[in-house]
Amino acid sequence: MSEALPLPEAVQTRAGLRACSDALCDRLIGILAARLTFVDRVAVLKAREGIAAAAPSRMQAVVDRVRTRAEVTGFVPDIAGAMARVMIEQRIAREARVSGQNGRDA
Repeated sequence: MSEALPLPEAVQTRAGLRACSDALCDRLIGILAARLTFVDRVAVLKAREGIAAAAPSRMQAVVDRVRTRAEVTGFVPDIAGAMARVMIEQRIAREARVSGQNGRDA
């Protein structure tokens, strides 16, 4: 389990804020790495089911969901959407090695 961080208002130095920010980035990378294990599994299932790596309808649904979640949590929707698109583009490239470019949109 991750150690709790102080509230930003409780941190009195830039070095302390940087340390907290670095700790959050480390956690984020760990979460993204865990997410990638699921993405890799999706590639295997898509290949088996004849679904293309690029699924435009799913891509838009993910971006919309991420933007909505960003709004709810106070994060910037445009940044969240851009980050989601980059992750999806990289996922498509990764999946294409397994499932290929051909197949249906699902």
